[in-house]
Amino acid sequence: MNADTTQRSPLARLLAYAGTRRGAVRRGVVWSVLNKVFDLAPPFLIGTAVDVVVQREESFLAQLGWPDPSDQLIVLAVITVAVWAAESVLEYAQRITWRSLAQTVQHDLRMDAYAHVQGLEMAWFEDRSTGGLLAVLNDDVNQLERFLDGGADELIQMLTAVVVIGVAYFAIAPEVAWWSVIPMPLILGGSLWFQRRLAPRYGNVREQAARLAGLLSNNLGGIATIKSYTAEDEEVARVEAASDEYRSANYEAIRLSSAFSPLIRMVIVFGFTATLIHGGRLALSGELNVGLYGMMVFLTQRLLWPLTRLGATLDMYQRAMASTTRVLDLLDTEPKILSGERSLARDDVRGEIMFDDVSFAYGDGAPVLDGLSLRFPAGSTSAIVGGTGSGKTTVVKLLLRFYDATSGTITLDGHDVRELRLSDLRDAVGLVSQDVYLFGGSVRENVAYGAGDATDEQIAEALDASESSGFVAALRDTVHTVVGERGQKLSGGQRQRLSIARAVVKDPPVLVLDEATSSVDNETEAAIQRGVARIARGRTMIVIAHRLSTIRAADHIHVLDGGRVVESGTHDELIAHDGLYAQLWAVQTGEVAVS
Repeated sequence: MNADTTQRSPLARLLAYAGTRRGAVRRGVVWSVLNKVFDLAPPFLIGTAVDVVVQREESFLAQLGWPDPSDQLIVLAVITVAVWAAESVLEYAQRITWRSLAQTVQHDLRMDAYAHVQGLEMAWFEDRSTGGLLAVLNDDVNQLERFLDGGADELIQMLTAVVVIGVAYFAIAPEVAWWSVIPMPLILGGSLWFQRRLAPRYGNVREQAARLAGLLSNNLGGIATIKSYTAEDEEVARVEAASDEYRSANYEAIRLSSAFSPLIRMVIVFGFTATLIHGGRLALSGELNVGLYGMMVFLTQRLLWPLTRLGATLDMYQRAMASTTRVLDLLDTEPKILSGERSLARDDVRGEIMFDDVSFAYGDGAPVLDGLSLRFPAGSTSAIVGGTGSGKTTVVKLLLRFYDATSGTITLDGHDVRELRLSDLRDAVGLVSQDVYLFGGSVRENVAYGAGDATDEQIAEALDASESSGFVAALRDTVHTVVGERGQKLSGGQRQRLSIARAVVKDPPVLVLDEATSSVDNETEAAIQRGVARIARGRTMIVIAHRLSTIRAADHIHVLDGGRVVESGTHDELIAHDGLYAQLWAVQTGEVAVS
């Protein structure tokens, strides 16, 4: 994250981000200023009307060429209609501009933040909750939208009123104007004082909101576990505690922000009554025109009374700036896994993969891989086996650059994977993970994921290859059946077979099966093996498995232990070697009892 960026104020960062929308911002400011100018016209018109009635042939309008009071009233009525019509048009322009800008900025900000998050490395996600990210991408962006939708316009109109009325006051009656202006420094100073103290409180509110969202998301995702362990009461208590912290954080902010308007109102009433009394005395003594006195009384109310809403507007502003800081901090997070610049078309990929003296550790943990060297020949089927924690799945994560190796080199067809474009690298490798994820759409949409132009024939072939045709045909809507969130309407084995079908549709030159048959029965496993044997032709296959029966026909089997390759060979060669692989095989076939 750029320190220079985060040290700037949230508003400055937001304006820098919205640089391409400056034209819309300028238009919104212009419409808001003009709308307020015309909105302030009625007090002037009322004062002019009083002047016509009192002064008659000596009124201000009479001096402009309309000596007849009746004509003056007609002229005043025409001006009033014109002013109100102009104000209506400008109000429409102001509202449509700011509201459109609010929708555009919130859409752009959400999409930019989401796209940026997708480009961050897997390690970044390990330290963050899904609910917390959702709070930033949804709630925080919406807070900014609400401010742009109304709060920005209110602040501009308030400032316009202060400037226009202040100028008018000093032009008409400076001796009265001072009494109206005296409260302004107190109001502005009080506003800044409140703003500085509200900012950290609303920052804490957004943090507590993210924590609560993360807890709720986590609990809903694990609802089956909660029910199976009858932990409902415990989880309700946890959510209640997090919700109470969120409520308390909000209360601290609300308690301070609620005090603003009552205090400011007492300052405002001083300016209003001072103008009323001092201006009235000048009017009674004939030193101030009665019409001007009436206009100034109305203008004082129009100047000072809207400032009572300054507290609510600042409240909205601080909430928006706290949210803006969180969203822009997310956007300023620099990815650590950067795409290379070398292109590699999928059709040109042969599929030879080399790991040369590769070491890797997750964060500050112990090394998972320690000087690992592996070769996966192009067009062959290779298997990786080993005990839990031996580094099997880590090999796949490094190949796809979900993480980068601490040391050593990984190559695809002789190209360092760090030099390849990430999109080209991942397009060349199909992954069927042990953690199957299906999206909440139909069977067809999930199988065609990443290949939206897949034909019905390709879908059918992929379902056949993964031994999925039978159960899909039995579903109520066949391939158009909605599988539910995360595929919850299907069994584990069915989800796993559809994930294999998805990889078949992708048709990559390198296909990785990471425990792809871990959730299926023996009969289905045998069927999947037949399908895998068909799709393995002409491509590089890497199979990671605990079930050694899955990989006994592999061309090459590599046995990992402690992050290193301790054995390599075919199934028969490794059995004859009577090493770790032979021991694992004996345990799984029941020849040796597990101690």
